[in-house]
Amino acid sequence: MKKFSKSFKALWIGEIVSEFGGSAGGIINGLLLYELTGSKEWMGALWLIYFIPSLILQGISAPFLNHVVKEKVLRNIQLIRGGAYILPLAGYLIDTDVGTIFGLVVLQCLLGLMQPIYASLSFSLLPEICKREELVEVNGLLDGTIRLMSFIAPGATSLLLLVSPMHFIYGFSSAMFIVSYIALSRIPQSSKEKVATWTKKFWWAEIKEGYKIFFKYRHLLRLTILSSIVQFAVGATMVINIPFIRGDLGGDYWEYAIFSGAFPVGYAIGTALLSKLPKTYKTMYFGLVGGGLSFVLLFFVHAVPIACICELTGGFLFPLFNSQSAAIFQRDAPRDRLSQLSAVRLLFLRITMPLGILFASTSLLDLSTRQIYLIVGMGIILPGLIYLFTSLSKIQSSSMKNPKQKTS
Repeated sequence: MKKFSKSFKALWIGEIVSEFGGSAGGIINGLLLYELTGSKEWMGALWLIYFIPSLILQGISAPFLNHVVKEKVLRNIQLIRGGAYILPLAGYLIDTDVGTIFGLVVLQCLLGLMQPIYASLSFSLLPEICKREELVEVNGLLDGTIRLMSFIAPGATSLLLLVSPMHFIYGFSSAMFIVSYIALSRIPQSSKEKVATWTKKFWWAEIKEGYKIFFKYRHLLRLTILSSIVQFAVGATMVINIPFIRGDLGGDYWEYAIFSGAFPVGYAIGTALLSKLPKTYKTMYFGLVGGGLSFVLLFFVHAVPIACICELTGGFLFPLFNSQSAAIFQRDAPRDRLSQLSAVRLLFLRITMPLGILFASTSLLDLSTRQIYLIVGMGIILPGLIYLFTSLSKIQSSSMKNPKQKTS
């Protein structure tokens, strides 16, 4: 960490505390809503309230992101999130179920609207606060931090629930976002020239231009599609992981807990080793193929410990692809359009996860959990092998740390 800039350290700390607070709050959202309604339909509706406005804003906000001061907007988003987490607590304090549910609905809607803007701007800010040769490592560090928080937060939240009423966890989550705001305040604010007045014509022209530029960079489009396939697989496995462990393998609850924690732990280990491995296209595509193979192997597994090893291995290998492909995007996309193109990239990634959930949950296909693992794994492996063999057939005279290196 010593070699990274103070601005990146501030962004990283802000990510840690906000991700922890958000994960804790997310757990309480589900528990509280189910306690009030006892309805799985309400649980599904709560996620739709998050995803639908989020995806709509993701698709239309891209032009605006080129013309904002990233550091200022990131800080303001954390303040909005911090305030939003007070809403369900306020509903509880006025002692009405309707007020609490209304607070949950508004909270989910605000979180859904803020997330795509925050993710796009933080992604596009990295090339400005880090050196080009550091991009692979810093992307891996941020991604690994998020995965690790998703592993740590449930256990920490359960401990908080032992000493605090459920509703007051929202106060804790709100405080975490305020701490994140303070951390992000340490990032120097860049100057921004005046931009053209926003008009409908200007906005429409800009959004068309942004998508046109995105599709013009074919290697960036290719990497985005490959990342989207991975997100599709992640969405599908979110549906089938519990039935696989509890049903197919007959595992206990604690065994499922170990299985679900194996991937983020492996991801953190893979992220830590990124700095020791060569930054080449062969390494990147090897990580993609190996990660896909970890899904395929679950088709053949008949013991929970072996399934956990597969998840751990997948978590270890996927950072080799995710971090390096993100760094290529940040280096090769036009700097003046990076925020906009980052939003388009994120739109592809966020759409495919719900599609994966729909694919795995629909009864029309009549697929077993093992068959779904096999299908999504092969969907990753086949294109990964094509590009891996392509990279092996070319002479790689320099690593990806070389700014002048062309994509394979």
